[in-house]
Amino acid sequence: MAFNYEYYLRMDKMPHMWCPGCGIGIVVKAMLRAIDKMGWSKDDVAVVSGIGCTSRTPGYVDFNTLHTTHGRALTFATGLKLARPDKHVIVISGDGDAAAIGGNHFLHACRRNIDLTLIVVNNYIYGMTGGQASPTTPFGARASTAPYGAVDSPLDISRVAIAAGASYVARGTVAQGFMLEKFIYNGFKHKGFAVIEAMSTCPIQYGRRNKLSDPVQLLKWVKEHGVPAKKAEKMSPEELEGKFITGELHNQERVEYTEEYELVRQRAQEAAGAR
Repeated sequence: MAFNYEYYLRMDKMPHMWCPGCGIGIVVKAMLRAIDKMGWSKDDVAVVSGIGCTSRTPGYVDFNTLHTTHGRALTFATGLKLARPDKHVIVISGDGDAAAIGGNHFLHACRRNIDLTLIVVNNYIYGMTGGQASPTTPFGARASTAPYGAVDSPLDISRVAIAAGASYVARGTVAQGFMLEKFIYNGFKHKGFAVIEAMSTCPIQYGRRNKLSDPVQLLKWVKEHGVPAKKAEKMSPEELEGKFITGELHNQERVEYTEEYELVRQRAQEAAGAR
C-alpha cells in the first residue's frame, strides 16, 4: 500500500517552493515515514526551523510548527523541549542555517545532549538567498561569493557534532532515501541530541555553477561521493579525499539534559521549601 504523505501535509499550502531536482523533498518524505513508524500523534510532534530553503518545511507539514529567525531554531527548540519535555521536537535546517549563523547554538545543543533531533540538509550552498558559499562548500567549488572557487576548507558537520558531544550522529544521502529514513528513525528513538546529516542536491544554485546542473547527474554525484563507514575504514586519507563517510557514525548513551534539569528544579523547590 502506498504511503499516505498527504495525511502529514498541509495540502492547502501546496504547491511548495522547492525547485525541480532539489533534494529537500526526499528528506522531508523520509522524515514523515520515520514519524509514522514511531506511531507518534501529530499533536505530540513539533517541527522547528530557522531560515532557508529547508526551513520552509514547517509551513508544509501538519504538526505543531515554528518558523524562527536565522540560525536560532535550536534555541527555540530547546525552550520548547524544556517547557514540554513530553513532546517530540524535531529541528530541520540547512547547512548555512545550522553551521554558520547557527553554529554556536549547534555546538551547545550537542554539548547539552538535550533530547532533540536535528536534521541538517547539506547541499553545500545558501540556496534561498543567492547561492553564497556556506561553511560546507567544498574547497575549489564555485558560489556567488566564490566565483573563482572557494578557498576555505569545508566544515564536516557530523565530525563537529561528535566532537561537541552529540550522542547520536548519522549521515545519509538523498540518493538513498530509505537508508536516510532509517537514520532519522533511529535518531528519533535515541534519548539525547541526535544529528542526522542529509547530503543533498541543489541543481540551481550549486549545480549550475559547478557543471552539475542536471538533477540526475548531481544526484549520481552525491551517491558516488558517499563512502559507507565500514568501507572507509579500509581506505587511505588520499582515497577519501573529496569524499564523505556515510552511516551511523556515533551512538552513545549519555545523561539527557531535560531529565537533569528537572532534578535541579526539584532540588531548588525543596531548598525553597526548607527556608
